Amino acid sequence: MLGIGDIPDCDKGKAKCRVSSYHARESAIPAANAMSDGGIKDEPLILLVEDRDDDTVLIQKAFERANISPALQIVRDGEEAISYLSGTGKYSNRAEYPLPWLVLLDLKMPRMDGFEVLQWIRKEPGLTSLIVVVLTSSEQVWDVNKAYELGANSFMIKPSDFENRTALVNLIHSYWLQHNRFPQALRPEARGRAKGKEIS
Repeated sequence: MLGIGDIPDCDKGKAKCRVSSYHARESAIPAANAMSDGGIKDEPLILLVEDRDDDTVLIQKAFERANISPALQIVRDGEEAISYLSGTGKYSNRAEYPLPWLVLLDLKMPRMDGFEVLQWIRKEPGLTSLIVVVLTSSEQVWDVNKAYELGANSFMIKPSDFENRTALVNLIHSYWLQHNRFPQALRPEARGRAKGKEIS
């Protein structure tokens, strides 16, 4: 398992973070050349799963302060996250709602919590290698352990002040969207089309 000192630009005094070795299955595909078909955009896309409006606004403003402008899609609870990732309902148009490169996942949400979303993701054949970073205010060891048991790639604590949130999004961008190499995470139907046949 990687320690905090192994992560580029990780400031021990500013951002609490843990990184799992779950992403050891990643491929050698450079991030810049990651899937351009199968519903995944060339441009880095982050799916933020967060039910609190104030946290959502702070994260958006932190990206702006850090002069980072990834494509950002926002869903408000676990059920909506699953609808987005499965491409159902209003999220059925993959041109408008492409699969993300990275999921920022809150834990404490109504209707369906982050643990249930994480468990669902890791059971989906086309999403098992999707990078999932838990971003939560919880520092409970039980939550940390359970998140990793369910397949989280990283567990990060939301800083309470804005400056440290900016440092945290810088860390996320630097490590996960610049230095990390993404595994192939095609949806099953996309795989079928890639092989020249449709999956019914």
